[in-house]
Amino acid sequence: MKIKKLFLSLTFIFFIIFSNTYINISSAAEAPSIDTGSIYLMDSRTTKPLYTKDENTRMYPASTTKIMTAILTLENCDLDEVVTANYSAISNIPEGYTTADIQIGEQLTIEQLLELLLVHSANDAANVLAEYVGGSINSFVSMMNTKLNDLGLTDSHFTNAYGLQDDNHYTTAHDLAFLMKYCLQNETFRKISGQASCAIPATNMWGPRKYDSTNQLLIAGNEYYYQYVFSGKTGFTSQAKHCLVTAAYNNDLELICVVLGNDDRFNVTRSLYEYAFSNYELKNVINENDIVTNITVNGASNNTKNLDLLISESIPALVETNNNTELTPIIDLNDNISAPISQGDVLGKVTYSINGVNYTTNLIASHDVEKSNVISYLVFGLVLIIFIFIIMGILNYRKKVNNENQI
Repeated sequence: MKIKKLFLSLTFIFFIIFSNTYINISSAAEAPSIDTGSIYLMDSRTTKPLYTKDENTRMYPASTTKIMTAILTLENCDLDEVVTANYSAISNIPEGYTTADIQIGEQLTIEQLLELLLVHSANDAANVLAEYVGGSINSFVSMMNTKLNDLGLTDSHFTNAYGLQDDNHYTTAHDLAFLMKYCLQNETFRKISGQASCAIPATNMWGPRKYDSTNQLLIAGNEYYYQYVFSGKTGFTSQAKHCLVTAAYNNDLELICVVLGNDDRFNVTRSLYEYAFSNYELKNVINENDIVTNITVNGASNNTKNLDLLISESIPALVETNNNTELTPIIDLNDNISAPISQGDVLGKVTYSINGVNYTTNLIASHDVEKSNVISYLVFGLVLIIFIFIIMGILNYRKKVNNENQI
């Protein structure tokens, strides 16, 4: 009886262990079901969308507008420039909109204003920057819309620098994701937009100030904290509801996530990142100097005419985790490849198509290819034969002349 109980206990323990192991090995985060708002999650490197919901629906961006204000400032100013706040910039912020209580005549650097803009989401800082960069707020708004046009973001239009509610101030989750991708190319933007707090030293009108980020995903110890998020901007108005644009990095994957019009934006964003990081990875589909194909080079010597074409650089691609699908290369060779060829010369391109995204790199020569000497030998032989005939002709002519003289 004791042996039977022991056997049953061991069987139960084995079942529990086996079940847990099986779950851990096979489980991957499932795509979350999101009912509210507009969503766009994409890989920053390839721009491949990993999760979308109503991504082209025009939405109110609220303070996520400020990423445009920030990047235009960074592209037109130095961080140590000092700006004096004007009455026109800070007097028309509606009640209820966040400010840093900037005073008329207060002097702040561009860097401090950007921290107030992106960390504290100060609307007065946005207007001060807009007036300084554009000469006037209206001129700055024109710059914003020109930049949207330059980036091809045709479903967006801005009427102000900070996200004041306006029927003609709109964007889409898709457009905001690509605007964020553009902004992340600027290292200063990445740094400031990733700060969990900012400390503004005493100015000519205020003592020191400190603010925590409105993006709770950045604040360690917060219930929403997510260690892989390194940049972002929040937004809220009663019409726009809660909005959030973020970027996260893990295991060589840099992702951008936009959530518009969803009051659970932090949890939604975390669940989207967890889904993507669990199901996708950046993987070399082929490595530098791997052989793709072999060709026979026209006009080459026998010992060099067989030429391997190599990958010029590794191709990292976004693939589904544990997907070992064999890929077929699409090879496009240069026209009229012939000797001589130097090692490393580019002789064509190779493309791999993965989940609708094309990855292309150059094909290069694995070794030097020498020109064949056969034609040279033939030409030399032909010249030699012609020379011999000429000499023979001359000799025959002299012999004929001598015979005629003797007669």
